[in-house]
Amino acid sequence: MGNKPDVWQGTLALMILKTIDTLGPLHGYGIARRIEQTSGDRLALNYGTLYPALIRLEQEGAIVSYWGTSDNNRKAKFYRLTAAGRRQLRRETRSWEEKTAIVTAFLTASEG
Repeated sequence: MGNKPDVWQGTLALMILKTIDTLGPLHGYGIARRIEQTSGDRLALNYGTLYPALIRLEQEGAIVSYWGTSDNNRKAKFYRLTAAGRRQLRRETRSWEEKTAIVTAFLTASEG
């Protein structure tokens, strides 16, 4: 993983949901690769964090899983977004936009 930072606290679910929303059903390895690629390979994704996040999202009803065959002809568990997952994605996106706007306001504020 080198000097790449870990995924920020609280953003992994958002990244997973957005990835599946954008690309459709994917297996865990595909989700991880896409998140790393989308970050320009600047983020390191810990698989010990990814899979528990997928399980949690499935338990919450945001995604569902099913067994299928990967591009390299191997059995893999694929994850698909649910209607509840799309709603969660919209909520979490709004929340992060609000949070980053607040931090940006502080970073760009001038004295006076």
